[in-house]
Amino acid sequence: MRIAPGVLALVVGSASLVFGEPSTTYIGVITDTMCVADHRPMKVASDATCVRECVRDAKSFQYALLDGTKIYRLSDQETPRQFAARKVKITGVLYTKTHILKVEQIEGAN
Repeated sequence: MRIAPGVLALVVGSASLVFGEPSTTYIGVITDTMCVADHRPMKVASDATCVRECVRDAKSFQYALLDGTKIYRLSDQETPRQFAARKVKITGVLYTKTHILKVEQIEGAN
């Protein structure tokens, strides 16, 4: 049995809608969307403290992953607290239009 190319494309395209985007691993540092890479202007004792305080005190800022050049807001706003200012590996799905990373797992990285 031979499948026409258009039918095959339709089947493959439909499969990605049903199964969703594939998970990918991202490596970077947990930060906040206010300070991003530079916490010095806040004059807080440590970067980790700054990240936690920025997210806690300024309700409009969120935990994010900084991969060196790009920043991704994280869907999970609880788990990143324990990794504030630390290098991590995050497994999840990136929504490219919004730069939101849907977090499936966060773990420390070296």
